[in-house]
Amino acid sequence: MNTLNLLFVCGKNQWRSPTGEAIYRDDQRFEARSAGLSKTAKRRLTLKNLQWAHLVFVMEEEQKGKIAKLYGKENHLPEIVCLDIPDIYPFMDEELIELIKQGVETELLDWQLGESR
Repeated sequence: MNTLNLLFVCGKNQWRSPTGEAIYRDDQRFEARSAGLSKTAKRRLTLKNLQWAHLVFVMEEEQKGKIAKLYGKENHLPEIVCLDIPDIYPFMDEELIELIKQGVETELLDWQLGESR
């Protein structure tokens, strides 16, 4: 399997998406980045981020819709997967790490089995 570019997206790019990036940053299977959708996000989501990504992991379903609304009309978007993780966990919280790993690894099994792509 070639290196996959994983993009983690949450609201402010403060806790959840940077945790996803940190978990997978040193994993040789992936390149990982994070971004946020809020105008006050530390790193705001851009079309360039989306064009770079093979898989996008959002934390909440509404974020998936917001990405489609902002960027989907004229652009081919990568697969966007919702992890359903509420904004209640601080950066690198043990439970947050486990939830992200469970969701990402489940999705990656699909990729390896050829169910996606």
